[in-house]
Amino acid sequence: MLLKGGRTFIVRNMVGFIVRINMPGWLKPKPTDHGHGPLAMVVESILDPGRLIAMHEHQNDEIISWVPDGVMRHEDKTTGQLVMDSNHLMVMNAGRSFWHSEATSSSDPPLRMLQIFVRPRAADLDPTIQHGPIPPRRRNSWRHLVGPEGGDAPFHVRNTVDLFDVRLEPGAHVRFPHMRGRNLYFYVFSGSLVAAGQTFAEGEQGLLLSDGALLLESVAESLVVAFLIDPNASITRKGTVGDHRRIPPAILIRALRTWRQLRNWRRSS
Repeated sequence: MLLKGGRTFIVRNMVGFIVRINMPGWLKPKPTDHGHGPLAMVVESILDPGRLIAMHEHQNDEIISWVPDGVMRHEDKTTGQLVMDSNHLMVMNAGRSFWHSEATSSSDPPLRMLQIFVRPRAADLDPTIQHGPIPPRRRNSWRHLVGPEGGDAPFHVRNTVDLFDVRLEPGAHVRFPHMRGRNLYFYVFSGSLVAAGQTFAEGEQGLLLSDGALLLESVAESLVVAFLIDPNASITRKGTVGDHRRIPPAILIRALRTWRQLRNWRRSS
């Protein structure tokens, strides 16, 4: 069964810096975890031109920075300054400690991107960073961007997660990536699509708790990211952001979902 999640209700507005936090595990009928296996969260970040996110530390987060719109300027104490845009991707394997800042210059266009938090296979691994160009995009064709260590993807994370993206023309029919033993999670960055008889608009997400093939049809020009996740992979839950102690426990999300369903039932009766 394909589980659908609407636009997230977790939004933080920090004056020129907006984040919308998506929790894959909360799509389940009875969630026990905000993440799903190694995929902890998917965060849509929006920065105004001339905005600085000051130097800060990450531990035990594998952070993929995917930037389809605008320019993100990174600086860290190891590699110096790096630039991410629609042609360049970065993976920060924070390990035991990694410090960095993020910024946009006053002449940059508005930035809208995804920061994807993956749980590594173990705590306190060596820190490292990957940055470079990504393969050219072909319309209606999935592009493999990130995968586990030792795989075929141009960038890697230290767990069993693969990341793909695709730009779809209106009316295009394609299959989501699928792999034996992996679950599928996807996020509609822009546009609209139909899968398994359900419509997914911008900011909406889906979780398929099987390794079966799934067909989609784009309703409008769309930009979509998809993840293939090993739900049984070994993980550590010590990420600075991906498993922050302030994330509401799953039991509260289950209670909130029940309350919303009851409220909607009362309104319709």
